[in-house]
Amino acid sequence: MQLRKLIPALVPALVLSLVGVAPANAAETEYRRGPAPSNSSIEALRGPFATATTSVSSLVSGFGGGTIYYPTSTAEGTFGAVVISPGYTGTQSSISWLGPRLASQGFVVFTIDTITIYDQPDSRASQLLAALDYLTQSSSVRSRIDASRLGVMGHSMGGGGTLRAAEQRPSLQAAIPLTAWHTDKSWGSVRVPTLVVGAEDDTIAPVATHSEPFYTSLPSTLDKAYLELNGASHFAPNSSNTTIAKYSIAWLKRFIDNDTRYEQFLCPAPGRSTLIEEYRDTCPHGA
Repeated sequence: MQLRKLIPALVPALVLSLVGVAPANAAETEYRRGPAPSNSSIEALRGPFATATTSVSSLVSGFGGGTIYYPTSTAEGTFGAVVISPGYTGTQSSISWLGPRLASQGFVVFTIDTITIYDQPDSRASQLLAALDYLTQSSSVRSRIDASRLGVMGHSMGGGGTLRAAEQRPSLQAAIPLTAWHTDKSWGSVRVPTLVVGAEDDTIAPVATHSEPFYTSLPSTLDKAYLELNGASHFAPNSSNTTIAKYSIAWLKRFIDNDTRYEQFLCPAPGRSTLIEEYRDTCPHGA
């Protein structure tokens, strides 16, 4: 009699198992930080979190030092983190605008210098990963970071390094190469959700030979997007750019924080405009 009573209770779980649908309690955790987003909130120069900075010496091992930007409040818990590399001959100052802008939305952000300004993309990949390890294991803000929720970004050769870092460390949650340059055009082994940002008038890393083949070579099953800035040059990521910021924030929130409130800015894919030449996306995400 007891077995007969148990069978009806077991059937729903058995059916879910057979059709490959996970029970509700197996859903991926969302790490929501800050109020519900809007277009105006993610386009703003500053988000809801007050931020502070701390410097890291160039004497540190594995990369060239840098600046950490972080939310001052820990009331909502730990934060995801992202490391950003400059491009060829560039220093952290060339991508420093992203530090406070992203940190104020609820991330720990580390803009780094490379060991030399001439380091090639694969060296920059190694340095991005070394900086992530430093950030989560040795930095003064390590207790504020959830080391399971990390991402990488980079400009030009730093963007090429971003792709390589994502390939080498599939446990990363997000990658954003910005007008990236790399001699390798095939990234079929990348398993990290990747937003490729190109610029229509880029003559250093033209989209036809860089950002577009980077994007198309990524697996079709991957959460990925391609954003081409309308009328922009290779150096668009080197100064405050609302389009780059908006979609970078949405991407990092969606994949580092798994915050589905930001899906609305990515799916359906935005149409062509005075700011966007083209946008492609593998919507819906997480399917």
